[in-house]
Amino acid sequence: MVHELTRDQARRIVVRAQLLDADRPGDVVEVAEQLAAIKIDPTATIASCEHTTLFSRIGPAYETVQLKKAVEDDRLLFEFDGTYRPTSLLPAMLPAMRAWPQRQGTRNWLDANAAFRDDVLARLRAEGPLRAEQIPDTAAVAYDSADGWYGPNQVPRMLEALARQGLVAVSAREGRRRIWDLAERVFGTDVPEYPADEAERMLAERRLQAAGIAKQRSPWTPVGEAGEPARVEGSKWTWRVDPEALARVDDEVDGRVAFLNPYDTMLFDRPRLRELFEFDYVLEQFKPKSQRVYGYFAHPILMGDRFVGLLDATFDKKEGVLRVDAVHELVEFEPEEMDMVRAEIDDLATWLGVPVTGVGER
Repeated sequence: MVHELTRDQARRIVVRAQLLDADRPGDVVEVAEQLAAIKIDPTATIASCEHTTLFSRIGPAYETVQLKKAVEDDRLLFEFDGTYRPTSLLPAMLPAMRAWPQRQGTRNWLDANAAFRDDVLARLRAEGPLRAEQIPDTAAVAYDSADGWYGPNQVPRMLEALARQGLVAVSAREGRRRIWDLAERVFGTDVPEYPADEAERMLAERRLQAAGIAKQRSPWTPVGEAGEPARVEGSKWTWRVDPEALARVDDEVDGRVAFLNPYDTMLFDRPRLRELFEFDYVLEQFKPKSQRVYGYFAHPILMGDRFVGLLDATFDKKEGVLRVDAVHELVEFEPEEMDMVRAEIDDLATWLGVPVTGVGER
């Protein structure tokens, strides 16, 4: 059976799956379990992505120490490939981690640096947890990289490669600096593993759970045959929909206003944003200043199940204020809608512990 959905229903499925309806989640772990991944990014015009992602779901009750506790003390979340993931997802991820890397150039680099790899693991076993700069660089071959992302020291690259293979893991952070240890000491030794095909099926189901509804053949949200087939009114795409989301499709969804970090997982699948929300979002961070329309790091404004504007704001730590430079309206706001946006700005400022100045002040 192919389920027939209106665009309104499809959008509301997405909003609810992303925990952006009025029924806010209670804590960090609940958010991570539903979203499957929380992006880590240091760009912080307001706050870094992992924290704004959690604020946009939980609200002012969220405290940044809650994330640190969930990761470092309770071990209910773990850091992997620039994201925080729920530890419940680790068993399904392990087969792909064990098979990494697929790229021949990376394989060659690891083979040439087998002794270096063993040195890093031995150092962590004997002395860990350690920061990258506490581990000697004994690489025989430097990685040939033209992207400029890494410096000449090969230790950070080797640590990230070993993390992708499930051999080491980030144990904690000191500010933005990662502290590494053996994976067995971070995760324990009793993590179950599944056959590769079963693990991939489990991952596809979790991706679809986080998405609510996704294009069946999407490089952005690969869900394969997970869930059930669906058609969306006015769309030529073939969709897959999460059965749990489908069971609640006729339930009322109370909307609210949310400011989304540009790297929020809700925004990751740009084609889906255009197809379902008619929102063509372009991050202007990497555009010349003269070509920016909405601001360096403007946060999309979600109101209910529609993207209605962008917030250009900065947390000015030196002045101790949340400076709102502009609220760009993609559609003209009704007075009560502007009140809702201003109320969310007030909540954001309360969370940051500072007053509002600029467009948002009253």
